[in-house]
Order: sequence, then structure tokens, then C-alpha cells
Amino acid sequence: MSRDQLHVSVWAAAAIFVVAVGIVRPRRFHWTALTSILLFAALNTGAGVYVLNHYSDPRWSEVASTQLSAPSLAETPLVGQFMGPLDSALKAVVTGVNDFMSFKAALPVALDFLGAAGWALLISFPVGVLVAAINFVVGKRRTAGFEKYRATVDLLKDEVEKLKLHIQGTPGSADLLGLTEQETQSILSSTQTSPTTRLP
Repeated sequence: MSRDQLHVSVWAAAAIFVVAVGIVRPRRFHWTALTSILLFAALNTGAGVYVLNHYSDPRWSEVASTQLSAPSLAETPLVGQFMGPLDSALKAVVTGVNDFMSFKAALPVALDFLGAAGWALLISFPVGVLVAAINFVVGKRRTAGFEKYRATVDLLKDEVEKLKLHIQGTPGSADLLGLTEQETQSILSSTQTSPTTRLP
């Protein structure tokens, strides 16, 4: 996977997450947006760390593909047999130079990914505040709706109690209401136990 393909993969993964979760849970899109930003930051961080761990990979720059090579001093006529230790030391120096050049070339690529992760984290702070505010407003609306529902239930229970007392205390009230004696007893027995209150 090349550098450009890695960039496209990070953006594609975040976009697919937004679309998929947004379709499944459309009412909580604010949470989906915040999670996708954090996912984008995590993916960019992982990509930056991957580049640094594979800094010698030629995909990040052309420097890695053009490595320096140390000349072999051991093949020098006459004195070549005495140049063995110097030959290995020279190869170690050249290898160190190649690693440094490869790391130097891969560092901007890694910083590009890490910079994108930093911007995503920076954007996540105001988005997080917005999500918290939305949750607060939604919570207050739910609480207000629950209180309104409880008030309605309590009012209906009071009306039922008043009707029950009126039926029990007023002779002939059942006839005035057009109720038979069996219907009156059914109303009285149904009000002995209050039903369990449940939110719709």
C-alpha cells in the first residue's frame, strides 16, 4: 500500500463508519460524528507509527530505494588482507548513513499522518462540547415529558377516586350514569388496585 493509498484508506474507513452507523442509528448522529472524528485520529496515528516502524520502506521516498554502498577494501591489491576490520567498519558507517537518510525521508510522511490526527483531536473538543449540550437538552426534554406523563396519570387516578366515592356515597348514582349494578361493581373492583405506570 503506497502513501496515497494509505491516505485514501484512512479517509474511506472514517466515511464508511459515518454512513453505516448513521443509517443504523440516525437519531444519535451527533455521537456518530464524534466517534468518526476520534476514529480518524486513531487511524492516522496508527498510519504514522507504521511509517516510522518501516522507515526504510521504499514506498515513502526515493531515497530508500537508492541506498549507498561501501567499497570493499578487502579487494585492494597487496594490503587488502589488512583492510578487513576497516572494511567492516566502513560498511557499518554506510549502513548508519542509509538508515538516517531513510528515516529523514520517512519522517515528513509520518508527520503528515500525525498532524492530521492532531487536527482531528483538536476538532473533537468543540464537537464533544456540542454533543454534551445536545445530550443535556434531550435529557431535559425526556424528564419534562416523564413529569407531564406522571401528572396526567395522577390526575386520572384522582378523577377515578372521585367517581368511585361519588358512586359509593350517592344512592341511585349508577342509575343516573346509566350503569347497571354489575357494571358498577366492575368499576369499583377495578379501582381497588392501581395499575403499574409505564412510559409509552
